[in-house]
Amino acid sequence: MVIVKAEVPCDLDSIAPGDYLNPITSTTMKTALFSFKPYDRTYFDRYAAEYNQEISYFENRLDQRSAELARGHQAVCAFVNDQLDREVLKRLAELGVKLISLRSAGYNHVDTDAAQELGLSVVRVPAYSPHAVAEHAVALILTLNRKIHKAYNRVREGNFALDRLEGFDLYKKTVGVIGTGKIGQVFSTIMQGFGCRVLAYDPYPNETLQQQGVTYVSIEELFRESDVVSLHCPLTPENHHLINASSLRQMKDGVMLINTSRGALIDTKAILNALKKRKVGYLGIDVYEQETDFFFQDLSEEIITDDTLMRLISFPNVLITSHQGFFTEEALTEIARITLQNLTDYERGEFTDANTVVRG
Repeated sequence: MVIVKAEVPCDLDSIAPGDYLNPITSTTMKTALFSFKPYDRTYFDRYAAEYNQEISYFENRLDQRSAELARGHQAVCAFVNDQLDREVLKRLAELGVKLISLRSAGYNHVDTDAAQELGLSVVRVPAYSPHAVAEHAVALILTLNRKIHKAYNRVREGNFALDRLEGFDLYKKTVGVIGTGKIGQVFSTIMQGFGCRVLAYDPYPNETLQQQGVTYVSIEELFRESDVVSLHCPLTPENHHLINASSLRQMKDGVMLINTSRGALIDTKAILNALKKRKVGYLGIDVYEQETDFFFQDLSEEIITDDTLMRLISFPNVLITSHQGFFTEEALTEIARITLQNLTDYERGEFTDANTVVRG
């Protein structure tokens, strides 16, 4: 079963070193799950009967200070905005942690070199639901284009006028897909269903997509030809700020840009300038370069101190969702199930290649 030991934010100032959640006598591995939300508990408990893991749930985001909560645990379960740089990993290793289990596919927030040096293993959930994220990207396109969000608010206020709600047919438009892994493949197939011409850029072309009519081109040609550009690639040091002032200049005037991958793929300052100059006609993002202090929290009663984020929100042709692309029943089920399986496999000394980032 999954044993819950804590599920509230811990006041680190009130805990003495000897008080850190004294371990329950057990032969099972103990895991500290950070950035806990109630829905995590729902889906992890659903598979509790199939696994024998002891999990402590912490609402705290993992950083150098909250890492102390991992004392007495052999594994840490982290989410996309948890901090896993060298300093945090070093402290976790000092506390006896051996495994970092990610509840995500991406691992750009992990210093993998440091993990290797410290003897820490890192595992992930490589493909929890490519359909969830791909469908969310399509939802952003449709909402921006047909202004569904604006129409909804109008009708609720008794305004049934159609002024300024005009969109365009997706049929026969050119959609550029950057990154054709599992999510990019599903997204490309969906857009072909709308009758779109799909261009793709990826260092490793997908043969299945080529067979179904997707054309691989240089990234420069993709920028020039596309009416819609959608990002479906992982964040790496090489593609940080892939969308910048230079790449934006290569795109069509009024282009629609969609990002459901990682915020730092886009240079936010460059995109703001492009929006003001109407070079970018539509922007739909489910991720934001500086999202860590904002996303996954209810800040409706707070002052948002990020002026850049507030400037983006103010544009009528910008639609922002708070990293919810993964948030479907199917995806949450797979995240919980595969994470629990990863923990169990590690205990047995087993590693699945697709799930393993670093083998310590």
